[in-house]
Amino acid sequence: MKLLIAGIALFFIVETNARWINFPIEAIQGAGDMGRAYIDMRKANTIGADKYFHARGNANAASRGEGGKWAAEVISNGREWVQEKMGHGAEDSAADQRANEHGRNGGDPNVFRPAGLPPHYSSESHEDE
Repeated sequence: MKLLIAGIALFFIVETNARWINFPIEAIQGAGDMGRAYIDMRKANTIGADKYFHARGNANAASRGEGGKWAAEVISNGREWVQEKMGHGAEDSAADQRANEHGRNGGDPNVFRPAGLPPHYSSESHEDE
């Protein structure tokens, strides 16, 4: 019985540590996803596309795992905080955060996709890997 309990405890310890070993890698990859979404948003230069790219970056980052989701949240919140301090509207910031959360929570970024956005700006995850 003691051996069984020790085995179960060891299983939980190893499993928990295995998840946390991946966290920094997922965070770095998630930050890359956020960066790609930002670069694509700047290149697209399409009116009304910012919410789509917010949702896409967050969705791609969150799909990496807990580390990616964490990176997406930190980057999104930091960006919105800076924008508020620079005098951008609170209403637009709130709309950006809704798009961020939608993507982070597994929502389809395409609900924010505006008409006229070129098709090569896909919401497919991890395109460049």
